[in-house]
Amino acid sequence: MYDLDTRKRALTLVAQGFSQNSVSKQTGISRAAIRSWLKRLEPLGCNRAADCPRCDTASPPADPASYSYLLGLYLGDGCISSAKRGVYSLRIACANAWPGLIDDCVAAVQRARPGNKVCRVQGKGCQYVTSFSKHWPCLFPQHGPGKKHDREIALEPWQRQIVDAHPWEFIRGLIHSDGCRITNWTTRLVRGERKRYEYPRYFFTNKSDDIRKLFSDTLTAVGVEWTTLARRSDPYNISVARRASVALMDTHVGPKY
Repeated sequence: MYDLDTRKRALTLVAQGFSQNSVSKQTGISRAAIRSWLKRLEPLGCNRAADCPRCDTASPPADPASYSYLLGLYLGDGCISSAKRGVYSLRIACANAWPGLIDDCVAAVQRARPGNKVCRVQGKGCQYVTSFSKHWPCLFPQHGPGKKHDREIALEPWQRQIVDAHPWEFIRGLIHSDGCRITNWTTRLVRGERKRYEYPRYFFTNKSDDIRKLFSDTLTAVGVEWTTLARRSDPYNISVARRASVALMDTHVGPKY
């Protein structure tokens, strides 16, 4: 589903004299979609009166900090599915072990679409925080067919502005979805005697190269040092272990609860 700005840009190219075939090649949008937009610009089932910030005014969400957190949750453990009559279901899986995280997720979803109900559906070992709206693809344009790690994941410019302004909320959402804070240990020689040494560490694990890069780039932006750890030659894990960086993470993120 293409947002209104994308539709307008494509039709502007047509109005400038480019053929539909040429516009399709430039933008990657099918000719059938462009032809349909010449007849109807607004998406079917998109009710502009529903106060969607992206449909109505192409403005950012009303609570950008909360949205930045929700974006992290969605990229980690969220999905959007098509329901009936142009309605979409946003579903975010939250482990039962973290009731505070579930509450935070429910609150963030509610702030994103205040007029829509948010449900908690019990699954095996987790609750699915679920909400139905026609506008979830407007708020999460990363929605698409297939698994996230099998396709490109990139932020829209308006999302990038929100993450840049609220980086810690984005990091916190990603950690709450696909990350953890653990106590690691190793041994070292102290005056000839080998002793156990424990230290805190943050991990983030995701198969998507794009999502891991969004996470690591945001860590770098806030001054957190990180390393990549391979699992069977696959670089799925990002680790934060240096004392100063862990202290920063503890201040702004902290363990799940």
